[in-house]
Amino acid sequence: MAVEVKELLEAGVHFGHLTRKWDPNMAPYVYMERNGIHIINLYKTAAKIDEAGAALAKIAASGRKILFVATKKQAKDIVAEKAGEINMPYITERWPGGMLTNFVTIRKAVKKMASIDRMKKDGTFMTLSKKERLQVDRLRAKLEKNLGSITDMTRLPGALFVVDIKREHIAIKEAQKLNIPIFAMVDTNSDPRQVDYVIPANDDASKSIDKILTHVASAVSGGLAERKAEKDAKDSAKETAPKAEAKAEVAVEKAAPKAKAAPAKKAVAEEEE
Repeated sequence: MAVEVKELLEAGVHFGHLTRKWDPNMAPYVYMERNGIHIINLYKTAAKIDEAGAALAKIAASGRKILFVATKKQAKDIVAEKAGEINMPYITERWPGGMLTNFVTIRKAVKKMASIDRMKKDGTFMTLSKKERLQVDRLRAKLEKNLGSITDMTRLPGALFVVDIKREHIAIKEAQKLNIPIFAMVDTNSDPRQVDYVIPANDDASKSIDKILTHVASAVSGGLAERKAEKDAKDSAKETAPKAEAKAEVAVEKAAPKAKAAPAKKAVAEEEE
């Protein structure tokens, strides 16, 4: 999906923060100042979306997961929807401390949630007392709220996509420690040096967040489609290989009698001479 400056303008992606709240490191992405507010250069935003999209598509094509993080009110539902559409994990509630740096513990919590589900299926749950069932239900609801969207994430993600790096600073630090590539919407009040792939944009308006996430999700979807196409091609090659071998064997078997008959005919001809 090509990024057009006009659509970014209509979505209000260009509106930055008040000039007094800006981070000087965002200067390369600021176009001008108007009425005490910094205006983001949308041509640079469009270029950065393309750059980030290409990198995310490669990560998706490699089979690794991209973890989306956005806990601010105006971004939560959008991120949950867009990440859900492309089957990627996301965190929209409070960031669980150690989500990345202590991933083993997080996986234990996910397994605990799975074990409760098994208890409910095999009837073990009903053997508990009423009080115990209530406690287990509460624990399950809490785990679902915090970790429900990452149940399929069996290993560390290949990348992190963040909306508002100031708010999600703990997630940023954990990803930095583990050298996980960070993609993010970065507003004029944030330091872009913390991010590997910067998308300068308004990270407060829901229209702006929706527009950026739509392009990002489209890029990831393209990477997933590429991976599926490669897998289908490999499967097809595996299926055709035995058939080709069988045809070759049949051809060899048919040729064998002719090969045996040729010397015999030659011998008969020599005797007649």
